[in-house]
Amino acid sequence: MLGGIIDGLGAGRQTEPTACPSCGQRMVSRGRRTKRLVTVLGEVPYHRTRLQCPACGRSLYPGDELLDVVGTTRSPGLRRLMARAGSKSTFKEGRDDLQVYAGVHVSAKDVERVAEGIGADMQSWLTQERRRWLAYRPVGLVAKTLAVLYVEADGTGVPMMREELVGRRGKQADGSARTREAKLGCVFTQTIVAPDGWPIRDPASTSFVGAIESAEDFGWRLYAESVRRGLHQARRVVLLGDGAEWINTMHTTHWPDALRIVDLYHAREHLAELCQVLFAGHDNQITHHRIRWWADLDAGRVEKITKEAHGCLPPSEKARDEAVRQIAYLDKNKEHMRYAQFRRQGLFVGSGVVEAGCRTVIGLRMKQSGMEWSVRGANAIIALRCMIVSGRLDDYWQSRIA
Repeated sequence: MLGGIIDGLGAGRQTEPTACPSCGQRMVSRGRRTKRLVTVLGEVPYHRTRLQCPACGRSLYPGDELLDVVGTTRSPGLRRLMARAGSKSTFKEGRDDLQVYAGVHVSAKDVERVAEGIGADMQSWLTQERRRWLAYRPVGLVAKTLAVLYVEADGTGVPMMREELVGRRGKQADGSARTREAKLGCVFTQTIVAPDGWPIRDPASTSFVGAIESAEDFGWRLYAESVRRGLHQARRVVLLGDGAEWINTMHTTHWPDALRIVDLYHAREHLAELCQVLFAGHDNQITHHRIRWWADLDAGRVEKITKEAHGCLPPSEKARDEAVRQIAYLDKNKEHMRYAQFRRQGLFVGSGVVEAGCRTVIGLRMKQSGMEWSVRGANAIIALRCMIVSGRLDDYWQSRIA
């Protein structure tokens, strides 16, 4: 039945005179050619016209363009299943799932090629979309329909092939690198606060973007996503993340008017490390000061912490330098650590959404035992997974139909 429906598409009278994309000459029909398509219902043959340019020899198949099967023997529906399967688990597991759930027999390499190919095409589509949003300028007064728009950013290491690590320093004992940082960002909105004062994220409002790329390129990627999600319609914008310099640079470059909040849990980690350095070998002192300073941190009393810490500097030069570095981190970010004030305003103070994304969007799929990625393959799968968890898969496929 399916073969009967598609047979002849892009053939005969349905084929209008076409100009060659390469040289502009009118293409002529060279008769029908048979193509066997693999679909979710099985293998289907169909016959379509081949057009050829008499000047340059280029060939086109209008039927392939109608069915979105240019350069492939797999139907869009099957490619969609393969891409999703390849994005969820290992390519071998994706192959097995397709066989069990859909009765589709493909190889693990087929799943890999299709998943990474569609992920790469999604990257191209997202790049074009990003350019449109970066060029967007609101006209006239914009209604502030969003209460709070949050932008969060973080990074996580992805294990890479050896050739992708040449010349890169890392955290291995010999100074070499085993991973490259994938940057992940998310945007979500908040409208209400719970009766107990805790903020509530709007349901289904979170979208993700990510890639292995420079901080500058990623900044533009995340900024464009914030514009798409309603940056100009937000009454308030909050940038959440740790105190990394690249996140601070994004703040001043892209969202200078946003409220910058340093993630509370990263700040606590820095305080715990500071206590370890200041009171090394004295467990009771470490615990006592950590608990007390965490309470001060929750209250936003960062100056009190740094003043007391300066009075406890260790005699060892190495330990002293590390303690001064941790204190400088707190002092530099103190205005972004007024957690009691932020909470009174009903705002989030932790970047848990993007940190969870680092684990689920990237880690679960890309950091399994024995995995090694190329930058191209990793970015393709990251794009694919971000589109899926953001609920935007249909946007992409609809764009192919259009």
